[in-house]
Amino acid sequence: MSTRIPDSDVVRMAVDLACRAPSVHNSQPWHWRYETGALDLHADATRMLAATDPSGRQLVLSCGAALHHLEVAFTALKWSTDVRRLPDGAHSDHLATVRFGHGARPASHDFDLVAAIRRRYSDRRPLGTPDTAITRSIASRAGTGAAQVTVLSPEARSVLADATERSAALRRYDTSYQEELRWWAGHTTKTTGIPPEALVTTEQHPRVDVGRRFPAGSRTTPEGVPAEDDASTVLLVSTSADERHSWLAAGRLLSELLLEATVHGLSTCPLTHVTELPGSREIIAGVTPDGGCPQALIRIGTAVPEGRPAPTPRLPTEAVLSVASSRR
Repeated sequence: MSTRIPDSDVVRMAVDLACRAPSVHNSQPWHWRYETGALDLHADATRMLAATDPSGRQLVLSCGAALHHLEVAFTALKWSTDVRRLPDGAHSDHLATVRFGHGARPASHDFDLVAAIRRRYSDRRPLGTPDTAITRSIASRAGTGAAQVTVLSPEARSVLADATERSAALRRYDTSYQEELRWWAGHTTKTTGIPPEALVTTEQHPRVDVGRRFPAGSRTTPEGVPAEDDASTVLLVSTSADERHSWLAAGRLLSELLLEATVHGLSTCPLTHVTELPGSREIIAGVTPDGGCPQALIRIGTAVPEGRPAPTPRLPTEAVLSVASSRR
């Protein structure tokens, strides 16, 4: 066994964790290939959502989140990573090549982050108010570079709700979008999509003013749980440019924020519905600093006392990872 490159079993462990990353409608639009000590990440165009995401922006953003999850996983496994993003150009499905160095020394926080990968889930229910200092600490820990994070003020809430309503109204009679939404959300596939028990109920829908209008979920709210409106804090992920490299960076930052919030015991829900259509995206741009391009939002808050939703399904690792025969 080489000590200079990870063997295929280590790679499978890391990819399994990477694929716990969030993706638009849990489509998991990525494929990994490991050969001669290099791990390549490709976007899987067959899993692109044509009506929801015709430009492929959210597909690349999802892959960026998986790429950051992978880096976290390898650090905990004591391998450093050297990531070359978009090695074949801005229009290629080849999004990144990862090479490795042995002997990384993970800190305790690195192990907290890798544990958060398994604990994290998208909580679409109404959330309670998080501690302001903790929220700002989460934002401050996130890396800087091609993507930025902004903690939105409570006054921006009406702007976000307006963008949500506009987005929902524009797509209410969009047959292709609605059919795609119902295919991915609310069915019972064992490997992809959003199961009904992970969606908000009919009663909870109006209490989450900033959220995609999914089909109603199947969970019931236990007696004694207060019916309060969502009081989460919203983080905005934005970029200075609006192309594939920026989308990949936004996905990476999205992953950083979600894992940091999970380490602090908070629930999260990434949102992209208000950045899909020009009209609602322009509204969000009004609260984006320095004229940046809004890419995604994250609701962060305390979970309601009724137990977490069931984990969303994942494709088996062998379906998203190819290992060259020379490395087996």
